[in-house]
Amino acid sequence: MKQIEKQIEKQIEKKIIKLRPHHLLCTQGYSGKGYSDDFVVTMDKVTEKLRNDRNAQVEIVFSTDNLCKNCPSKVAEGICESDEKVIRFDNGVIKALDLKEGVYSYQELIARLDQYLISGDEDERLQEICGDCEWYPVSACWKNIKCRKYVF
Repeated sequence: MKQIEKQIEKQIEKKIIKLRPHHLLCTQGYSGKGYSDDFVVTMDKVTEKLRNDRNAQVEIVFSTDNLCKNCPSKVAEGICESDEKVIRFDNGVIKALDLKEGVYSYQELIARLDQYLISGDEDERLQEICGDCEWYPVSACWKNIKCRKYVF
């Protein structure tokens, strides 16, 4: 596990973090649990950087990203066991923000996304995007987004 941690740290230090659109939500709701130990290490490192670096840049990609790297559901580059679901989640965020692939300020994106989500009735907009995510009932997504916990 230490070797994976070092690899992830090097990747994060050197370059802009690649995120698929719905991971803008996951990085806000993540609370230390995940699909596997390696996945958790990756999430810990990525979310630590994004949550603490005011100037963090992300490259939005419409495919697998840095968080998918150690996910056991990743079949190959660009292919996830649950593609239909994650693409639907991505499309919800793409529509909400009128996103294109490219480099953005993480803070600007989550500020815009959170504003969109909290302008609905309670968590209805978040439910529309990812209400059937297996982590939704046990994550801090809505709580963190509602109070804008990670927006500087």
